[in-house]
Amino acid sequence: MPELPDITIYIESLAARVLGQPLVSLVVKTPFVLRTVAPPVSAVQGRRVTGLRRLGKRIVFDMGDELFIVIHLMIAGRLRWRAPGAKMPAGHVLATFEFLTGVLALTEGGSTRRASLHIVQGEAQLAAIDRGGIEPLDINRDTFAAQLAHENHTLKRSLTDPRIFSGIGNAYSDEILHRARLSPLALSQKLTTEEVTRLYDAVQVVLREWTARLRDQLGGEFPETVTAFRDEMSVHGRYGKPCPVCGAPVQRIRYASNETNYCARCQTGGRLLADRAMSRLLREDWPRSIDEVE
Repeated sequence: MPELPDITIYIESLAARVLGQPLVSLVVKTPFVLRTVAPPVSAVQGRRVTGLRRLGKRIVFDMGDELFIVIHLMIAGRLRWRAPGAKMPAGHVLATFEFLTGVLALTEGGSTRRASLHIVQGEAQLAAIDRGGIEPLDINRDTFAAQLAHENHTLKRSLTDPRIFSGIGNAYSDEILHRARLSPLALSQKLTTEEVTRLYDAVQVVLREWTARLRDQLGGEFPETVTAFRDEMSVHGRYGKPCPVCGAPVQRIRYASNETNYCARCQTGGRLLADRAMSRLLREDWPRSIDEVE
């Protein structure tokens, strides 16, 4: 799922192409993607894009007079940009936004349809979509600490809960926790002052660093290959590969359709965290420390 750095880059790329431009037409090709009935699609057609903003992991088009188009890409949704008259991208196109400068296509891979499109009137209706988490890059260390300690959750859950922090998901939470040298299963109310500071600093550095890196990689082009798995990442999606800091093999915890990656030597003092499926299967043969698997 595109997260804060990816959504930021999408918005920057869109702003360069559609800000101030009229939306000539919005065509909803798959009815399920549109989750609202009022205002109608016709209400936004012909209006100019007066602003773009991020709302958690959503992209918001400000169409003036407090009329908004909100796109949530979810896991497999992506945005594609094509010059006027160019062939539409391959794959399942959910909706197209035609501007004088080009066409924006909302696509979604796979068979599960989760991406969504809302058209809402008024800041209050827009706020109702927001999950309420605070912006992690707009707060100081004390505010971060208070938000983190409000409820006692694992750090992985705290970072990815959109009601606590806005815009952080599975991928960047793994990278943040590795940078902070903290276990994903450490409890938010049990951290020392020094650990909270490490985590706060890691959030600031990782999110800003990756936003800058993605921006530099694009060089002004539209982001066509947004992914949660990148070779430059330290642990996310790198199960079994060497940690770039200590060289130990990256470990994982699997649950439902998600996976948490971490370095046992850097983050848990060498202790392997129980993988629910594998630890049940292996029982007493489940290794307890990283030294047993190296």
